Order: sequence, then C-alpha cells, then structure tokens
Amino acid sequence: MARKSRREPLSPLSEQEKVISVKLKDHVSMLAETIGARSLTSCPLGLEKAAKYIEQIFSEFDYVRSQQDFMVDVPNVAADNGTADGISTNSNRLCTRNIIAEVRGGKTPKEIIVLGAHYDSVYDCPAANDNGSGVATLLELARVLSHFHSERTIRFVAFTNEEPPFFGTKDWGANQYASLCHEREEKVVSMISLETMGYFSDQPGSQTFPHDVFGLIYPNQGDFISFVSNLGSRRFLNRFTNSFRKATKFPCESVAVPESIRGVAFSDHAAFWKFGYPAIMITDTAFYRYPHYHTQEDTPDKVDYDRLARVVWGIAEVVKEISNA
Repeated sequence: MARKSRREPLSPLSEQEKVISVKLKDHVSMLAETIGARSLTSCPLGLEKAAKYIEQIFSEFDYVRSQQDFMVDVPNVAADNGTADGISTNSNRLCTRNIIAEVRGGKTPKEIIVLGAHYDSVYDCPAANDNGSGVATLLELARVLSHFHSERTIRFVAFTNEEPPFFGTKDWGANQYASLCHEREEKVVSMISLETMGYFSDQPGSQTFPHDVFGLIYPNQGDFISFVSNLGSRRFLNRFTNSFRKATKFPCESVAVPESIRGVAFSDHAAFWKFGYPAIMITDTAFYRYPHYHTQEDTPDKVDYDRLARVVWGIAEVVKEISNA
C-alpha cells in the first residue's frame, strides 16, 4: 500500500517569495511562449534566442560571464524562418554553447559549486516545465544570490543539448562542461542539477515510482520536491536535504540509489558523476508525476510558481550554507 502524504498547511508566501514567483513566471513565459521550442535539431533559432535571453539576465548582475562554444554535427536540421547570429541553417554542423556566470569565492576560490539547468527543449515542444522551470530557477538563484559573499566559487551554468539525440553523447552540453572541469583539474565540491521542477499535485495517486517498493516509503501524491543522487553522492545529498529542511517548511523527499534505476541519471548531474564529482538532481520527478512530459501540453499554465518560489528560496539558503562551509 502506498504511503499517503500528511502535510501541514504552508504559511503564506514571504515578500521575497512573492517576488520570486512573479519572476519565475516571467522567465518561463519568455522561454515557452515568446520563444517556444528550442532544439538544435528542430528549432536552432529558438535555442539561440533562449541563449541570448539567459545571457541578458546574467548580465544584470555583477558576475564574471563566459561561454563554452563547441561544434555539433546535427542530423536533419529543420530550417527556421530567418537567421540568428551564430546559427546557420544551411549546414548540419552547428555551433552551440553553455552559458556561465560566476562569482569567485573569497577564502577558498578553488572549491567550486555548480548550479546547472539545461535550456534546450525536446524537439518542437514549448517545454515550460522541462526545462523552463529549471532555467527560471537558475536565473532566480543568480538574482537572489547576486549580493551574497561566498567563500567558495559559485557557478551558474545553463547547459545546451540535454535532450535527445544528444543526451549521453559527446555533444551533450553538460558532458562538454564536466569534461572541461576535469581537464582543468578543477575541484567541483558539489553540482546541483535543476531539472523539471514546477509541477505539483495534491491528488492521491498522482505520484508514481520506478518500483512498487518506493511507494511504501514515499508519498503517493506529488506535493513535494525531490532530491536524487547516486550512491557515491549520498553524503552530499543528505547534507543538502537536512539543510533544506531547516531553511523551509516546503515538503521534500530524498533518495540515493543506483544509477541503473530509470530516471535517476536522466539529467545533467549524471555527466558530473562520470568524473567523480558529487552531484544531485532537484526535480518534481518528471514523468513519474507530470502527465505533460515531452508533449505539446507542457505549457506555462502547468507550472505552480508559488510552490516553486518556496523551493527556490530553500535552495538559495542551502547554497549560502554550503558555500561558506
């Protein structure tokens, strides 16, 4: 029998969380409505517009900004109307990029915390939740933490090419970036992947799992945010979860399990696991809860911005703690 959720009522949003909620909605609307689909295979101009939007938001803060460019052989590229700087629809070999904003740490700048989210969509989907919600969270964390003094270096990275056909290949944006960190012998002390984060449901039975045994441990309604890691990152996972629970009353669940379980390695954190970096995924569990996953119905009205704002605030507080540990 699945465990039923028993949650205390949430307190009203704080003034800071109200601002976050509004800004989250603005970001998701820009990505999923104004820009729309953003895929190097089917909508390269949309991907470029999303990249420029992220760069614009990052430029509003006092961060050191950079990008990681790389060439990709793209099969069957669909030509968009018009052209965009840096994109040619006349060739199957295209340039794309990861976008980085960084605040260098004070006492221990060589110790690096990476916060990342992929900004591409699956083919021609609007992708409001997957992964507009993750990118919006990344941008809001960059804003909320823009005046925070960190002892460790914090990097905000928007990854390209997480969706098919690139996931798990050399052209996967997170793989390109994690490989670069490894080549530079950088000390990434923790990586936090922001993946499909904005859908919540109070309906019993709205939460499913990869195996029935999980239903004996975790709630059967999708009213929580989840933190996921492999066994090698469980120490960081436990620390993150404990800190989050101290920072906010928003319900969360965590699990450290083998990477072979379906969905555990389905985002950018898995690229960092390849190089031994501690990494977790923060998610609403995607296809285990979200009925509009990878469909045309993944639109901005499906995202719960108020609940996501509480999650963003909690993550920011955790980052503050671990960046000065």
